[in-house]
Amino acid sequence: MASEEEAGEFYLRYYVGHKGKFGHEFLEFEFRPDGKLRYANNSNYKNDTMIRKEVFLTPAVLRECRRIISDSEIGDCNFTSFAELPPMLIMKEDDNLWPEPDRVGRQELEIVMGNEHISFTTSKIGSLVDVQSSNDPEGLRIFYYLVQRKLFKRSMLDIALIL
Repeated sequence: MASEEEAGEFYLRYYVGHKGKFGHEFLEFEFRPDGKLRYANNSNYKNDTMIRKEVFLTPAVLRECRRIISDSEIGDCNFTSFAELPPMLIMKEDDNLWPEPDRVGRQELEIVMGNEHISFTTSKIGSLVDVQSSNDPEGLRIFYYLVQRKLFKRSMLDIALIL
């Protein structure tokens, strides 16, 4: 039997982009409650065209996406001081002290899981140096690792690109 959390709504949207020499360049993906995955990648570099994909995911894939967010503590990211952080830590963060979007770009992350809803906006993060020099390095590090390590390099983008 599904837990209350598994039975509740799940929605995730991530956007990273900027406006510059080649126009509005961005990457965005969205996991919708009805199982639809929407993916868009726009780069005008060398006259590339926008890539858009939409597919419906199985309940098993959606459960895996939900698990990735639920396990978003960063204890597995080689920061032993964070090893004891509780699950779903990203859902407890606040972006008030994070860098504001600027000319370099912006990142947006919105997650709905069950009765919890969070939405973050910050500037593009180039490296951990940007994280460490922020006004909220611990909170921004959780965001950074979820986005850089879990959403892109390991899990969700792999799902999107396979489709």
